[in-house]
Amino acid sequence: MLSLLSCLSLVSAVAAGGSLHERGGLGPISTNSATGVAGGQIACVAAPVGSFFAGLKPPFPTNSWWAPYAAPPGNETAAGPFPYESSLDGSGVRFGISTNRQFDGTSVKQPTQVDWHASFAEHNGAFENHKATGFDTQSVTVRYFQNDATMDTYLVPGSPYMTFKYNGATPVFTSANGGIKSFNGKALATGDSTTATGTSFTVTDTKGTVYMIYALSSITLTAKADASNSGSIRASGKFSGVIRLAMLANQAHQALLDQHAKTYPTAAGLDYAFGGADGTVIFNWDTQGGDASQLLMLTWPHHRMTMQNPNFPPTTALGYLTTKGWMYAAIGNQWRMKYALSNITWNAPRKLDNSCADSVKNGLEYEISQLNASAAPVPGDFYFWGGTMAARSRLALIAEEMGRHDLVDKVVTYLKASFEHWFQSSSSTLPAYETGWGGIINKAGYNNTWVDFGNGYYNDHHFHYGYFLNVAAVIAKYDNGWLNQHRDYINYFARDIINPSTQDPYFPVTRCRDWFAGHSWASGIANGAGSRDQESSGEAINGYYGALLWASVALSQDHVNYAKLLLASEQFASGVYWHLDPQADRNGRDNPYPEPEMRKLVSMGNVMDFQSGAWLFWGSQKVQIAAIQMLPLTPANEVLYDSKWVQNVWDYTMPELVDPSISDDWKCVIIAAYANKDPQTAAEWSSKLTTWGSGNTYTNELYFIGTRPNPSGRPICGTLPQNPYGTFKLQSASSGRYVAASAAKPNLVAGTTDAGAASSFASAYLPNAGTLQLVSSGQYVTADQSGTGTLAAARGSASAWERFVVRQKVGAATGVYTIKAASNGKYVTLAGDGSLVNSAADESAGEGFRFVKA
Repeated sequence: MLSLLSCLSLVSAVAAGGSLHERGGLGPISTNSATGVAGGQIACVAAPVGSFFAGLKPPFPTNSWWAPYAAPPGNETAAGPFPYESSLDGSGVRFGISTNRQFDGTSVKQPTQVDWHASFAEHNGAFENHKATGFDTQSVTVRYFQNDATMDTYLVPGSPYMTFKYNGATPVFTSANGGIKSFNGKALATGDSTTATGTSFTVTDTKGTVYMIYALSSITLTAKADASNSGSIRASGKFSGVIRLAMLANQAHQALLDQHAKTYPTAAGLDYAFGGADGTVIFNWDTQGGDASQLLMLTWPHHRMTMQNPNFPPTTALGYLTTKGWMYAAIGNQWRMKYALSNITWNAPRKLDNSCADSVKNGLEYEISQLNASAAPVPGDFYFWGGTMAARSRLALIAEEMGRHDLVDKVVTYLKASFEHWFQSSSSTLPAYETGWGGIINKAGYNNTWVDFGNGYYNDHHFHYGYFLNVAAVIAKYDNGWLNQHRDYINYFARDIINPSTQDPYFPVTRCRDWFAGHSWASGIANGAGSRDQESSGEAINGYYGALLWASVALSQDHVNYAKLLLASEQFASGVYWHLDPQADRNGRDNPYPEPEMRKLVSMGNVMDFQSGAWLFWGSQKVQIAAIQMLPLTPANEVLYDSKWVQNVWDYTMPELVDPSISDDWKCVIIAAYANKDPQTAAEWSSKLTTWGSGNTYTNELYFIGTRPNPSGRPICGTLPQNPYGTFKLQSASSGRYVAASAAKPNLVAGTTDAGAASSFASAYLPNAGTLQLVSSGQYVTADQSGTGTLAAARGSASAWERFVVRQKVGAATGVYTIKAASNGKYVTLAGDGSLVNSAADESAGEGFRFVKA
């Protein structure tokens, strides 16, 4: 178990013959072979480029910023090492910093800009003549080689320099952003060349981009303007030493770049410290060339907001604008970034408000009554199965808190019945151990990126397995025998997304997390691993929440703390990079998006390496863009739903929140999150919902709202409206006519003034709504989505189209109700012949009905 302050060091494997940086006290979850998984072993068709990992063995990173170097074909653009972007070709490294910041109304973009290509004259251009010689949780070292000549590139995020170490090779740098305009202050016309000797040089291309070139030992370089759009800089002969290039975005930056050019990073160590309610992420860079304490690196906003005792030069001394905002300088080879760790695990940190208790109990009883273990879902994928079952698992936790232990077992039995399929080799959807990279995948997707959102190509694993671990944790919480039987099997999935140790020979370290970026990437190795992105920051957070729940029942306290740190840091980064603040200072040091029009959009939909925008690949509604950053609705996310942001989201999405044509599936998430700001208003709005999507339930929605901070002390739920339940005859308040229907004539028509000829309808409970069942035939009343057909008692069972919300009509006499059809969110009115039609968009246009006791 960790002591009050325990540092844990973590750096990954390096090439055969190199050293292995040992981590401290945090060991692997397990080192058992993953071959026991139900689907056996399989290799993804997008196997790593063999030559790149020559001399190294899996597991290999799949979601790291540099995955494009390793995923076939191996030459896609990598999102780093920021502030640079880069790619590898047959003879060297292409790199540059985008200086073209754009805003198109929904996105900020910085298209990839290639400034230079670094190589050496002896290299023959064969693609297989480069390889990784070492990598860790942040950086990778790539060696180009030809016979005895080599060029090592230390690709370390945050370095303002690109660093190349040559051994017996003739350095060549080729311009890629135009030709060479001047070298060391000497203008070059096409065909001209100039030579200089020394350790510091300046080159300007024909686009006006300036780079400093630093040699750590004297070198002679010749620059030649080959053409208006091409040029080269070549050493006079073979060189053994280090050359560093840095973009000089502003002349005022040269002093700091000059001062710190000698000290360069070669690898990044990752440590942790836990003490009290805090967790600290610690970066330790291995350095060479000069005084380690003088290492010059660059920070993003989240670094600066969490760093302890930093050495920050003035922001005017050095800065590069990236899609995550300005990168500013920090000096030193160690950073310590502190995060507040939450103690929230299974349920909310405060009791349910008494005013909500009866409604939560009613919802709990109803929703659990609908769970039939004999008809439990057969998994067809990881994602949708996981989201649905995790939502059902919340019912068990809420039932326990409400003292309804009799209901817990029914939920657990249901979960186990569905989960059992994951253990069976005969199941239609199978997990398998993928051998090329090292990880658990949906076996059916090993050769198809469209299966399970690309799970077989390592897309979205933290989304998928966070839900999976959540479900497993709830079962294990209540069934210790099940836990003991399946612990190792479930651990395969935990190891896939939160393995903390290089000692695990089957899984990479924390697969999806980019520790320097401060958050995870959903992108795996599909499409050459080009362009990192993450749409659902909420489900990334849930990945680590699910892992935390599993760790809480199945793993050590070390791993609980690790999961808490992952959860806290993912939530923090989401607040910085996905949550937009229209009121933020445009020139604020830590504002990632200076553009006011960008921040008015309130929520990012997708954060990528070269662009970030308020859009999604699959949806354009404001409620979708915001809700996908909030869901799923779990107790842990009260940390995420800060009052200012949820108020901004509330105001921004209001036109859609009141639009009946937009699904409640998304609205419910925004309403629940708003409860962190105003629980009473959220409870009132929640009472109008009729669906909660597959990833939420009525019970969980109201439980979350009813457990929010409530500084006013007023009842949160008050008296929530509900349908009149019982057996009734329906009478039109405007015409006085009663509604009749029969098995032979199932359409509902208000056509008789004789109460004795009226039909009786049983009104039964549904959360926030109810069903209407014609007593004489036993058929449920249904309303189609079009709003053009007559309501009809024509369904043998009730589902979404048989759900109605009956509420007191505004401005009418007490006991006169409107009926709203859940199928289209419209109110029932009367056609000319008295037929009941769900066609009124507004409550005021809906017909009033009296529910007369039968």
